[in-house]
Amino acid sequence: MTELSGKRLELLKEMVPGISRVGVLWDAADPAAATGFKGYEAAARELKIQLLSLEIRGPNADLEGAFQAAAKGRASALITVRNLLLLRYPKRIADLAIKNRLPSMYEGSDFVEAGGLVSYASSDAESFKRAATYVDKILKGARPADLPVEQPTKFELIINLKAAKQIGLTIPPNVLARADKVIK
Repeated sequence: MTELSGKRLELLKEMVPGISRVGVLWDAADPAAATGFKGYEAAARELKIQLLSLEIRGPNADLEGAFQAAAKGRASALITVRNLLLLRYPKRIADLAIKNRLPSMYEGSDFVEAGGLVSYASSDAESFKRAATYVDKILKGARPADLPVEQPTKFELIINLKAAKQIGLTIPPNVLARADKVIK
């Protein structure tokens, strides 16, 4: 978790030179999101980046309040910790990031497809294929407890150039060259 969090923070630093404070939008009621936030804390210490915790809670998450806190705390970029609550609002979150001119890194392509700037995450298509393989093995009689736990092996960098233009950010050519998908 920390390694992937670190990679996302490194990508943000490459795209936004001089970045020093990153707001992390996360669901404080979700233990998995809390673990994700801790992963960013560890990675940020290594990269000498300050984090600003932007906690939300459902069911009616105060996203506007979180973005106001980001502005007040002088965040120069945003990362979201993907969970079920945030997955309800990809367009709204992407729109608020654009409105507040915050370069944003997401843990899933759905946010970038909704208008967000960039995501670096495991490939959904690859994860679905692996899940289908597990289902097939179980349907053929394998005991779930006997199947190995697998970590994702394929990750995708997706960049939305329209979002970059809206916030006045030029994506460096070396970052663009590494993108698996570019939305124009």
